[in-house]
Amino acid sequence: MTNVTKSDIEWKKILTPEQYEILREKGTELPGSGTHDQETAQGMYRCGACGVPLFTAETKYHSGSGWPSFSAPVDSSAVTLAADRSNGMVRTEVTCATCGSHLGHVFDDGPQPTGQRFCINSLALNLEKS
Repeated sequence: MTNVTKSDIEWKKILTPEQYEILREKGTELPGSGTHDQETAQGMYRCGACGVPLFTAETKYHSGSGWPSFSAPVDSSAVTLAADRSNGMVRTEVTCATCGSHLGHVFDDGPQPTGQRFCINSLALNLEKS
């Protein structure tokens, strides 16, 4: 359930143009271009728009996809999943359950025990290092 509601003008004031394109317009970074893909520091990955906790470094792994990958969110209620049939593909979109921002997509080719790969744009995340 979305708890943070802002107008497009308000989002544009607090997000960089690149973050706005990804988080609010469902854009995607080029593979390998994001700062968090190779990140190995411990900490909490928070929504780049509203700051709620989404993923922990403990569930992050190197998938080779070019985007930060996680095997599970910090809590299943932190994200919302929905069918995405854009660009001639069928995928599952991942959005922040608090503010509705687009984060990336989830695929069923991840490691056990979940078998999931949450493929998330770096610009959709802020790492709070521990």
